[in-house]
Amino acid sequence: MERKVSATDARIHLGELMRWTVERQKPVVVERSGKPYVVVLSVRAYERLKAAGEKVEDWRQLVQRSREQIRSELGDRELPAAEELLGQAREERDAQLADLR
Repeated sequence: MERKVSATDARIHLGELMRWTVERQKPVVVERSGKPYVVVLSVRAYERLKAAGEKVEDWRQLVQRSREQIRSELGDRELPAAEELLGQAREERDAQLADLR
């Protein structure tokens, strides 16, 4: 369960709020007029979030580069249908399994 405090309480008890956040490694939601306004995080939690966001961006960049590479290799040719590619992969797998028997 997340901890919630009013903006006034957060201002008055900032030191305690910071200590609680770091010790428990849990965020605190600061509310203004009864609605969530900001979140207080430990630096450790913030760094984890930042790193996760960078990984997502790295993944997106990798997908984009892969798409560009495929397009350049295909040139004007059409990309084969997924069913066709899956069929070929299954045939190759079945042939490899047959060789193992």
